[in-house]
Amino acid sequence: MVGVGSAGLGGAAVAGSLPQSPVELGTADSFAILSKTGVTNVYASAVNGNVGASPITGAAVLLTCPEVMTGTIFTVDAAGPPCAVTDPSFLRTSVGDMEIAYSDAAGRTNPDFIDLGAGEIGGLTLKPGLYKWNTDVTVSSDVRLTGGPDDVFVFQIAGNIDQASAKNVTLLGGVQAKNVYWQTAGAVSVGTTAHFEGTILSKTMIAMKTGASITGRLLAQTAVTLQSNSVTKPAL
Repeated sequence: MVGVGSAGLGGAAVAGSLPQSPVELGTADSFAILSKTGVTNVYASAVNGNVGASPITGAAVLLTCPEVMTGTIFTVDAAGPPCAVTDPSFLRTSVGDMEIAYSDAAGRTNPDFIDLGAGEIGGLTLKPGLYKWNTDVTVSSDVRLTGGPDDVFVFQIAGNIDQASAKNVTLLGGVQAKNVYWQTAGAVSVGTTAHFEGTILSKTMIAMKTGASITGRLLAQTAVTLQSNSVTKPAL
């Protein structure tokens, strides 16, 4: 069924659709940032949660030790930051779990909304459920996710996510960031000073622009780029 208008106004949901279960992240759930090809950084960022990259060398993790406020930097070798823990086995498992989680989110069927807003979701208030876009998704103005503390949102996106500068994804009614999942086959750009909520599962790269923040996870199958950002893993 094709969603029309604001999902917060109802009328676009598939009758009888079942609530979504959380996406199982496995060992990737402890990470605020996990990448396969490295983490670049413009000082100073503030990260709460584990950081890791694999299979690329630890030299590709460019966060400094004080920028990881809570959590551990994991690398595959001793070339990483001096505080990093070398644990290639754990990273290999976590990256594998990240890829499994991506496939879980991407493979869910019977979406409640298809191509809502033709990919422009700015200004919408979205209910819990499974959303699918065959396009890019653009956030040109604030987006609100409304529901309860156990409600799950899964967003399947065939293209990119592009969030404009100084625009926000906000949670209403007790929705928790740990229950929000953005699966995208394309790249993600979170605009300058914008705020995002939820776990991003990207097939390619995730770019945080200057001063942007997220309560969630940056789980990228290529690179993560930071520019003086705040990244806080959600409470479990």
